[in-house]
Amino acid sequence: MLDPVSSSYVDSLLVYRCESPQQVAELAAHQAHRYLQGVLQQQGNAAVLLATGNSQIQFLKTLIDLGGLDWSQITLLHLDEYLGIEAQHPASFRYYLRERVEKQVRPKVFHYINGNALQPLQECDRYTQLLKAQPIDLCCLGLGENGHLAFNDPDVADFQDPHSLKLVKLDTITRQQQVKTGLFSELEQVPQYAFTVTLPLICSARKILCLAPELRKAKAVQGLLTGEITPQLPASILRQHPQASLFLDRDSAGFSLC
Repeated sequence: MLDPVSSSYVDSLLVYRCESPQQVAELAAHQAHRYLQGVLQQQGNAAVLLATGNSQIQFLKTLIDLGGLDWSQITLLHLDEYLGIEAQHPASFRYYLRERVEKQVRPKVFHYINGNALQPLQECDRYTQLLKAQPIDLCCLGLGENGHLAFNDPDVADFQDPHSLKLVKLDTITRQQQVKTGLFSELEQVPQYAFTVTLPLICSARKILCLAPELRKAKAVQGLLTGEITPQLPASILRQHPQASLFLDRDSAGFSLC
């Protein structure tokens, strides 16, 4: 395992600075692997909340390739899904996770958000019960260009949210980010609404790993680490979590950790 170039705390948040996105993925995967081994040894099962996006691809592959985890004792859930999208759509997060994770490891169960549910509010209730059925041992996150976690954009983020899963309207920056990452060819194709796990539920996880490489994340990283802790920069709440780590590369961290 490669060592980070440096690490430091910002409030309670442990920040790792790595050389490259590849090293970010490898370091985070090794930490997730070691942590889950310990959880399984201690309690015999684990529940993990997974993200999607480009930052997670190599991380998930490395975590799986390390081997040595009894996935049959791990319950998997995910953070978000577009409203009105079929599970077979290439941009669906269910498709992403089924292909990259479930088919590779055969977990105990993978609970998916049904993006094309005919009654979205009932789907929120159904998934909320699944989220509350067991404590979340590990939450794996990416960071949005506007500082969002999952689909908790600044306009809808709530540090005291009473919900565990809710339906939200996506802001333009978030929708444009999906185009930039190649999930859709143009903005008009990106759904305007999505389901998202809320910030309090994310922060209920016993351990959080947030991967935020690449230059396009640098502005959000700067705000996260140097600004106020505010819903206007949703990821800033990570600074209050007792077991959260942020993984940066030179491009996303260069402003503050050279």
